[in-house]
Amino acid sequence: MKDKLIPRDISWLSFNARVLQEANDPTVPLRERIRFLGIHSNNQDEFFRVRVATLKRMIEVIQKGAKAPMHLEQFADKILEDIHRIVLQQQSEFSRIWDSIVEELKKEKIYFLEEQDLNAEQKLFVEDYYDKVASPNIIPLMIESIVDMPYLRDKSLYLAVVMRKQKSAYDQKYALIEVPSKTVGRFIQLPSQTPGTQNIMLLEDLIRCNLPNIFSYFGYDHYSAHIVKVTKDAEMDIENDIDTTLASKIEKGLKKRRQGKPVRFVYDKEIDAGLLSYLIRRLKLTNKDNIIPGGRIHNFRHFMDFPDIFKSKSNRQPPFTHPSFATHKRVTDVILHQDILLNFPYHSFTSLIHLLREAAMDPDVTAIKLTAYRLASNSRIINALINAVRNGKKVLVVLELRARFDEEANLEWKDTLEQEGVEVITGVPNMKVHAKLCVITKKKGRKTLRYGFVSTGNLNESTAKIYGDHCLLTANKKVMDDIERVFQYIANPAAGLQPIRQCKTLLVCPTGMRKDIQSLINNEISNAANGNPAEIILKANALSDEILIHHLYIAAKSGVTIKLIIRGIFCGKFDKIKASETPYCISIVDEYLEHARVMVFHNAGKPKVFISSADWMVRNLDHRIEAAVPIFDEAIKKELLEILQIQLSDNMKARLLDSNLNNNYVGSGSKKRQKSQIETYNYLSQKANAALSLKA
Repeated sequence: MKDKLIPRDISWLSFNARVLQEANDPTVPLRERIRFLGIHSNNQDEFFRVRVATLKRMIEVIQKGAKAPMHLEQFADKILEDIHRIVLQQQSEFSRIWDSIVEELKKEKIYFLEEQDLNAEQKLFVEDYYDKVASPNIIPLMIESIVDMPYLRDKSLYLAVVMRKQKSAYDQKYALIEVPSKTVGRFIQLPSQTPGTQNIMLLEDLIRCNLPNIFSYFGYDHYSAHIVKVTKDAEMDIENDIDTTLASKIEKGLKKRRQGKPVRFVYDKEIDAGLLSYLIRRLKLTNKDNIIPGGRIHNFRHFMDFPDIFKSKSNRQPPFTHPSFATHKRVTDVILHQDILLNFPYHSFTSLIHLLREAAMDPDVTAIKLTAYRLASNSRIINALINAVRNGKKVLVVLELRARFDEEANLEWKDTLEQEGVEVITGVPNMKVHAKLCVITKKKGRKTLRYGFVSTGNLNESTAKIYGDHCLLTANKKVMDDIERVFQYIANPAAGLQPIRQCKTLLVCPTGMRKDIQSLINNEISNAANGNPAEIILKANALSDEILIHHLYIAAKSGVTIKLIIRGIFCGKFDKIKASETPYCISIVDEYLEHARVMVFHNAGKPKVFISSADWMVRNLDHRIEAAVPIFDEAIKKELLEILQIQLSDNMKARLLDSNLNNNYVGSGSKKRQKSQIETYNYLSQKANAALSLKA
């Protein structure tokens, strides 16, 4: 069975290669190409912190004689070898693309200047900027004088410095300088004597210019400095100490994360050989560690925020208000009468904020319950909830403290909410709460109404501008009753899973969703066996669950039409199946991050359509609280199916997913060129205009 699957981590690297393709695409605006390099770099950092670290742990467990329960554990050594090979290949392609972008930048009169490129005016500017802005944030580490190697921060860049006297090759010192990108900023705009020209210097290069001043005390006359970076294990060992609250466990885990084992060491390949050898020895790295040479620039994740100094601008269209809300003063009034599907980032996220603000002020609203996984740094969602408490509402927020890399932010939100009187539940033992749910309770006389939403994405107004997600706003009683059952379980998990086992409408993990999906697949298999049309369409971020992939294999062999839109991890080898109709498997990587999860089962011409928070992965289906909601409204169902068809027709940004991981573009051939994100915007905006015209 395992030879019929692509290893998860190799598949993920193939996804990151698709991100790199976007950076290489000359039709993509230049600033966006730079942003994709930043995304690729950030993705790879997280991959090493989590996945490579996990594989290394797995090998340690196996070597100690224990059986690792994780998938493909016996191939961990081989996978690590393949990872190292693929990462080096991608690093080479990354460098080639960056070099070509630098040339494109020059055509726009944007120049990266290094220390040798500065004129007299710029040298004075750099010295003054260093003294007034950068200098207070710089503390050199004289590493040869320190018995224990200083702690190197995981996400930081370091300049590794060699100081020499030209008269003696033996008289030298080593030092490290942490580049204070977070406090100072990575990009410094220098003065230019040529109108229309933009000169950029990276902070590390500005520091290089000032090395003689920084180390003047030692009397050296020759300096060289090159970038190095350490990536560390980011997984947290949270002890099962029943006397310790989850919040304090997370805090303890974060402290451990700061001292995690190095899993990767990257460096400028021009670095002094003696200093490189010294650092590898002091960091206790071996040949089994990922020691990766690279170019002059690292931590490209900062380039996601490259300054907007371009003449050519993005053609990104602004989000617009859903037409059902455009002619009504209150979002709540609409939802109490009909279901609404918001499609981000095309529809405005503001409608969701209005819903919570209205609930906060409505004298008939008594309670708001909501799950939060990742929140914006200046969250208007949080502001609405705090105002609700101040207006006498009972507010419950399920705040997942184990949202990877957002733990510290969520701890801060926990404190803020509790100080304002919000009841905060910090997840469920041994399980993440990943479902995106909200239920608002409103009492009108003797009548109790419930309304709210089920979403595929986070309640984050910042990412809602660039993440493709669906959010169903509804007052459907059956849906609301099930959401209440989910909150009942979360509030008292020790009482058992019975509340969510009683869900009749939502598909919920970890109790029923897997079984429900299998049943829906089997129904399509039965229909195909009886000679009836049968089809499954799945859109997700990841498809790696071995059992469900196997069920899809059986369905394809049985004559079920399979269409898959999987953005990231894709472990299936559907091109190897002998089927009457080869499954159509694509990944769309474009300006917006395709984050939505949608399931469609043909069901003999009466399609069953769901939106969900869950990917088809073991972690989602068996170890998280997730929810999928069926779409009952026929107009919304039709809209979702038409959006999926637009995506399946993409022939500009869709890549074919196959066993060879080639990432070949679908290609337009003789067909009209179609970019699904633009076509989706056009489709929804035309629908909105038509709806508004009818109401006018």
